Amino acid sequence: MSRTLPNIIITGTPGTGKTSHCELLAERTGLKHLSINDVVKDRECHEGWDDEYQSWIVDEDKLLDAIEDEVKQGGYIIDWHACDLFPKSWIDLVVVLRVDTATLYDRLTARKYPEVKLQENIDSEIMDVLLQEAKESYDEEIVVELQSVTAEEMESNVERIEQWLEQWKKNNAT
Repeated sequence: MSRTLPNIIITGTPGTGKTSHCELLAERTGLKHLSINDVVKDRECHEGWDDEYQSWIVDEDKLLDAIEDEVKQGGYIIDWHACDLFPKSWIDLVVVLRVDTATLYDRLTARKYPEVKLQENIDSEIMDVLLQEAKESYDEEIVVELQSVTAEEMESNVERIEQWLEQWKKNNAT
């Protein structure tokens, strides 16, 4: 089944602005914002709660089963801090949001992240973990790295993704 609208992953370390980008993109484009955190909670795609990290332990198989029928239809902006579990055939664009570590520290501290979770996420950003994960999981030409420190950068990023979407529609018109 060919899709009439693409699927986009907005990924990055927690605190890089994924949800803000997704909400603005959904509002402007009509694509549906799919918050994986919400799916994990609402559809019980987890194996319980991790007290140390203050987060759900995701059951990836259950998660993929829960969203497969929807996502295969196209038109979704997938919002999550990981991307390597989603099949290549589902995804048309992977956007990896990045911020400097000082900004990330401030954002995660404001969220009251436990120290172990805060440090792990900062280390992940320093080591380019999510960017490398995206490049290893998808064709490099669909992976885009964008800075997400200021409101102006977010606006520019959203405009760039909107332009990509318009081009995708032209290239995939039936």
